[in-house]
Parts: sequence; C-alpha cells; structure tokens
Amino acid sequence: MKRLLFTGLAAAIVLTGCQKSDTISEMKSAENHDHMGGRQCVSMEILQQQLQEDPSLQSRMDEIERNLETNQNLMKIGRLVNGVYEIPVWVNVLYRTTAENISQTQIQSQIDVLNEDFGGTNTDNTLVPSTFTGLKAGNCNVRFVLQGITRKATTKTSWRTDNSCKSSSKGGISPTSPTIYMNLWVCTLAGGVLGYAQFPGGSSATDGVVILNTGFGRTGTAAAPFNKGRTATHEVGHWLNLRHIWGDATCGSDLVTDTPTHNTANYGCPATGHRSTCTGTPIEMTMNYMDYTDDRCMYMFSTGQKSRMLATFATGGGRTTFAQP
Repeated sequence: MKRLLFTGLAAAIVLTGCQKSDTISEMKSAENHDHMGGRQCVSMEILQQQLQEDPSLQSRMDEIERNLETNQNLMKIGRLVNGVYEIPVWVNVLYRTTAENISQTQIQSQIDVLNEDFGGTNTDNTLVPSTFTGLKAGNCNVRFVLQGITRKATTKTSWRTDNSCKSSSKGGISPTSPTIYMNLWVCTLAGGVLGYAQFPGGSSATDGVVILNTGFGRTGTAAAPFNKGRTATHEVGHWLNLRHIWGDATCGSDLVTDTPTHNTANYGCPATGHRSTCTGTPIEMTMNYMDYTDDRCMYMFSTGQKSRMLATFATGGGRTTFAQP
C-alpha cells in the first residue's frame, strides 16, 4: 500500500544534492538524454526549487496532505460538495511568430480535451485493459470553461522554466485573478520541455500551468506525438495535486493507493502488460495520464487519483477558492 503523506522529511531527502537553478529545462533535457523526443515535465523540479526559495511552502503542503486524508474520508460518506466543479480558465498566449499566436479554435480544442479527459468521455477510454477497467475514474466531476484570453507579442525565441513567462515585468503575462481562474500560459519553452504546473500551496503570483505551443490542443500547431492535448491533462493533474505515477523515484510513491508501483517513467507507447520489477512485480498503468507516454497512449485517471483531485476543493485542500456548489 502506498504511503499517503508527503512529509517534510521526505521533501528534505528529495532535495538533497539539488542546487538552486533557473536552468531547470536544461537539467531535465540532460537527464532525459536517452529519451530525446519523449515527454518532459519539470513540475517536480520547479517544486523543489520553490521549496528551497520558500521554507514555509513545505508546511503549507504538509497541511494540505493532512486535510486531504480528512477530505477523502468525508467524500466517501457524501459530505463533499455534490455536482461538478467548474474551473474558469484564462489562457495567456506569448508569441513571436504568427504560428505561435495560436488560434482560438486551437485553444478551444484544448478546453474540449480537458473536459473529455476529466469527464471520462474521451473515446480512447475504452482502450483501458481489463486489468484496470475496475479502477477507471470515469467522470471526475470537474469541468473547464474558457473565460478569457490574453495575447502578447514578444521578441523572445523561447522561455525558460524560471516563471518569467508569468511576469509582465519580465516580458511575460502576469496571471489574471489566479484564485478564481486557472491560468494557462502557452509559449515556446526551452530545453525540450513540454510543460510544467504549480502544485497547490504555492504563491498565487506564479500559480497555473505552462504548456509548449506545439503540445497544446489537438489542432493548429499541435504536433505528433503530443497532438491530442494530453500535456495539459497531465499538467492540470499536477495543478490538482497529482504526482507522477512513479513518484519521481525508483519504485517511488505517487501518494495514491490504487495505482501500481512503477520503476520509473514510461515513454512512447509501451505494450500493455508491462510489469514493474518493484515489490510484487505489478503490471504498470502506462496509460495513466500521470506517466510520460505519448498522447495517444495515455487515456485514464484512477479512482484514487479522482479522490485526491476532488479533495483539493474541500476546506484546506489548496483549491478551495475554485469550489462551485
């Protein structure tokens, strides 16, 4: 059974040997050298840097984890908010070329993907193998609504993962009302990074999700193998407090009990039935949105992940301001 609390001690262990850096994309690119062209998300690296910069962040995240267990128990007896949580979305487009100034059609296609994936209506949901059909989340009771778009021309050829794209004073776009809108930034990212997100508990000044413009939506500039909008599904999962399914460590924990323990990230489109060498040699859930597989090969959340995400909307969960009765 996977551990449910991410303690300060665990964070300290994760941070050992990590140095503060504003070149996270370069670090991640080097780390994944054997998987060039594969999915690269630096949300955990960003988190580690933020923990170093803000010592109080760990205590806030620990409190969210403590509340999460309580909120999950409340949800089991039907005391969490009923119905659907509507998340207003504000999209920030940073562009240098005409192609980078993606169309509203492409933006809406990404909103549609989020609603399909979090609503369990994605057509490839039927591909989930029998091993995991009983664990499919189905409808996560979260709906995303496009609220507005801000566009800004820039002379930058690419943006690093130092959150400068989220600051108007650094040439980017500052977030719009981040306590009531989920802000999405779409831009050209350096170092082969597809995207990153901020976990609950971080500063509102940098809260939101950043996505590479060629990995955003499923039309326009979206390019295979990341042309089905699943990068945003993955990153919004982080925004709602989900970890990578392998726990960012060999046989690590993603803090969810019903996902199998993975050796590490999976890339491309692995054959179903691939087994981990971790304790119990479980079959890995490579089609889970929180793995690193290609867009066409990820198509499910687990019921445990659904519970963890919904718990963020309850009191003390980190996304309470987005709760809609």
